[in-house]
Amino acid sequence: MAATSVHKFAQCISCHAWSPDLSMIAFCPNNSEVHIYKLSEDKWEKVHVLQKHDQIVSGIDWSYRSNKIVTVSHDRNSYVWNQEATGWVPTLVILRLNRAALCVQWSPKENKFAVGSGAKTVCICYYEQENNWWVSKLIRKRHDSSVTSIAWHPNNVLLATTSTDGKCRVFSTFIKGVDAKDSAMGNSADTKFGEQIVQLDLCFCWAFGVRWSPSGNTLAYVGHNSMIYFVDEVGPSAAAQSVAIRDLPLRDVLFLSERMVVGVGFDCNPMVFVADESGLWSFLRFLDERKSASSSAKYGSQFSEAFGKFYGQSKFSASNNVEQSRGAHDNCINCILPLAKQRKSSVTRFTTSGLDGKIVTWDLQKQEDLLDYL
Repeated sequence: MAATSVHKFAQCISCHAWSPDLSMIAFCPNNSEVHIYKLSEDKWEKVHVLQKHDQIVSGIDWSYRSNKIVTVSHDRNSYVWNQEATGWVPTLVILRLNRAALCVQWSPKENKFAVGSGAKTVCICYYEQENNWWVSKLIRKRHDSSVTSIAWHPNNVLLATTSTDGKCRVFSTFIKGVDAKDSAMGNSADTKFGEQIVQLDLCFCWAFGVRWSPSGNTLAYVGHNSMIYFVDEVGPSAAAQSVAIRDLPLRDVLFLSERMVVGVGFDCNPMVFVADESGLWSFLRFLDERKSASSSAKYGSQFSEAFGKFYGQSKFSASNNVEQSRGAHDNCINCILPLAKQRKSSVTRFTTSGLDGKIVTWDLQKQEDLLDYL
């Protein structure tokens, strides 16, 4: 089985992040707090509780190099947490938002981070040593609705966003005095801050979960219409593909390699997408092994469950067949992260968290049919 460990930390988890050495995990139990657990003798122990926000924490990211935690919340605030002898000390971030902050991510060089919000704006935040706070520059008047997801390109300049207006956009975030020009940036170093590189109108519904491939050559994002989109050579002459699935919509995606993507969402079961040698993407299989009941028994159990809900009778609840078909997650999966101590071109281990309060670790090293794509 691909799921190697399942831990239920809370009733519900909105997001999670790993420490650089993978010894600690931070997550929000769907409230205004961030809980940090440490693995000690094969047991998870709560070691810190970060309390500064007033409403639900909607995004967490833990930097690889500097060991800093950034959090955002529906209270329109963001904090950068530094670990000191007395514990985790917060530093205020000036976001200048009038709506909830929804997502956050450190840039690859960790000299800035991006915040997506319900105010139709994206905040690019960087540190000011003189005032000992983090300030932000805003990308405005580009989105027509809330920014649901963000992803940094490996060159540390380009930023991809998805929104509930159904569009995926790529912007330049080059800031003079913060970003130093180098060969890895290419033509991106000559763009202005906030300049829109491309706008993708492939999805005509809410768009979520955007990610770049390790090389930055391919962009993937998902729509609420049960489709996933792949874009190669992002720019004026981008080549796009769309893959429709017969199951429930996805919420987040992760590139495990240049040729394999894992999507998670309302089906409570990770879905594997792969590209052939010609670059054509397709759905391969579900990752979680489940015992599926026969079609007639499955139909009967679904009817009994619906009948029981209608009359409020517990005796008509899910039958044994439905119980057997459950996998590692029991509810929507809303977050997927690589489980690696540094950024790599291919990943075999990753974790997922969801509304069931579980964090599941997945390992693909024993999945022989997937190793060819890693």
